[in-house]
Amino acid sequence: MRSSHSVLFCLYIVLGCQLKTFYDPISFLYKNTVPLLKTEEVVWKMQHHEPLLLDTRSRSEFSVSHLPGAQLIEFDDFKPSNVSHIPRNKEIILYCSVGYRSERIGEKLLDMGYTKVYNLYGGIFDWKNQSQIIVNHLNLPTDSIHAYSKVWSIWLHKGIKVYE
Repeated sequence: MRSSHSVLFCLYIVLGCQLKTFYDPISFLYKNTVPLLKTEEVVWKMQHHEPLLLDTRSRSEFSVSHLPGAQLIEFDDFKPSNVSHIPRNKEIILYCSVGYRSERIGEKLLDMGYTKVYNLYGGIFDWKNQSQIIVNHLNLPTDSIHAYSKVWSIWLHKGIKVYE
């Protein structure tokens, strides 16, 4: 009896933890301190508003590819003075590879008094997985995307993975 419960429990854990979609496994990365927007919501906002897109990855990641119109504010070098020119009520959408680093920057912006701060759920990886356009350092469409690391690259299903 006990061994059958153990087997059933292990089976439940294994089947329950299978990676079914991109959204299921990454939700644990978020503290939910910054409102999340899915890719299709960001696409809509880009078509109907003029949100400011801020890429919080490194300069080398940004130069491989980024969302069209995005500005770079590097996570590792972030200072409040980097965003002092941005009005506090400007709609800001942050992103990184999967959304962890951008959430940390979003927390800082909210603490600084910015009121319309959002984080792209799944980051640029989900953006590319949803077949959205990314551009290179010349602002030309590209399929290359910095995959951050071999570990994190498992979340990137489309595009050409680039590593430093």
